[in-house]
Amino acid sequence: MEFKQFYLDCLAHASYLVGDEGVCAIIDPQRDVEQYLEEARSRGLEIRHIIETHLHADFVSGHVELARRTGASIHIGCHAAVDYPHRAMVDGEELRLGGVKLRFLETPGHTPESMCVLVFEDAQSDSASLILTGDTLFIGDVGRPDLAGSQGRSSEEMAGMMYDSLREKILPLADDVEVFPGHGAGSACGKNISSALSCTVGHQRATNYALQDMDKASFISLLTEGLASAPGYFANSSEMNRQGAPPLSELAKPEALSPDALEALVTSGAWILDVRDASVFGAGHVRGAVNIGLGGRFASWVGALVPARTRLVLIADQDNAIDEAVMRLARVGYDDVVGFLAGGFKSWRDSGREVSNLSQLSTTELSARLRGGLAVLDVRRLPEFENGHVPGASRIQVEELQNRLTELDPDSELAVICQTGYRSSAAASLLERAGFRTLHNVVGGTADWIEKGHPTESEAVSS
Repeated sequence: MEFKQFYLDCLAHASYLVGDEGVCAIIDPQRDVEQYLEEARSRGLEIRHIIETHLHADFVSGHVELARRTGASIHIGCHAAVDYPHRAMVDGEELRLGGVKLRFLETPGHTPESMCVLVFEDAQSDSASLILTGDTLFIGDVGRPDLAGSQGRSSEEMAGMMYDSLREKILPLADDVEVFPGHGAGSACGKNISSALSCTVGHQRATNYALQDMDKASFISLLTEGLASAPGYFANSSEMNRQGAPPLSELAKPEALSPDALEALVTSGAWILDVRDASVFGAGHVRGAVNIGLGGRFASWVGALVPARTRLVLIADQDNAIDEAVMRLARVGYDDVVGFLAGGFKSWRDSGREVSNLSQLSTTELSARLRGGLAVLDVRRLPEFENGHVPGASRIQVEELQNRLTELDPDSELAVICQTGYRSSAAASLLERAGFRTLHNVVGGTADWIEKGHPTESEAVSS
């Protein structure tokens, strides 16, 4: 059997190739599909089937483009109601790839149309070797029941479906069946997914909180409590996947812009997205630019902080960074990148226009400034905050910041902190865009604060 896991760390996304005797299937492909074509060629395989385990919300799939380029058929659960040519799969249906057999299992819960795929290395055997679980079962977790693909059903209804799916379809499998999920740690499709990229059913049965012995009511309560808000771009990505995204080759190339042209686009409603590192951004940037650095989970954070379908203008200091940003934005459905600042930020500075700065405050400097009453805003999630924060800090999660600006005084001086300084730079740039003027980004964040031995508070705080 031919088998390969492809893992895209910046989206915590796993996709797969399964094949035998010159043919193969690709499962849950990312939007840029060239690697699947190259891998199939290198193994002497023809891509005949593309399988979508469900309608994805956290990334835009390349299923339609891959089908156009290979002639392969697309397979998805029969409840998906998609707009592209496909084969609607039902529970128990099978597909042959040479001597390998795939069996589809309907496993609603994350979405109504979710399916898992059992893989049998020997088509004549009824003992599966592995299972591709999509977003039904992760390592250490299960799929969230509250995302865009629930088609109007409540989180409680979806969680009830997940309970039945896990217990009727996955728990009966043999302990040695290997589990290969659709996501790893960092994905917003689960609460607390492990960093492991595979496991066994037996180990998950013993260790996964959602597979422990409990009644349905307890499971529903467990699965629906403490869910963070879904990123705003999920609904748009899910709809793009339902329709089938346009090929990347059809997307308009962003224009090289002069400072005048950039200003005109911003006046007409475009957002400036500065993808440089926080320290470089802090040393000088265009006022109103949002700083989300390419060094982190860039695309996911853009999806969390920038409204879907926003026209974007990019600022970077290297052309290859522009190309990388455009690709990573397309992977989450941000196709409207209308331009980039030619010559990078240097061209803006050289034009004589206003240059804004974001003060970069060390944790030692922050400690000294606290005695003078400097206010601190922590933009991490509640569990992080409760585990330890700067004494007296208030908290607004960065994803909620734009909806809670009225809770803050735009005329006050404010130090913004997260865990390492990445999210806090993004948050401070959003505050500056909203009219806040006296801001500091805390370099190294809470991790450095604790490492330096500064005092912390750790009691639970609501909000």
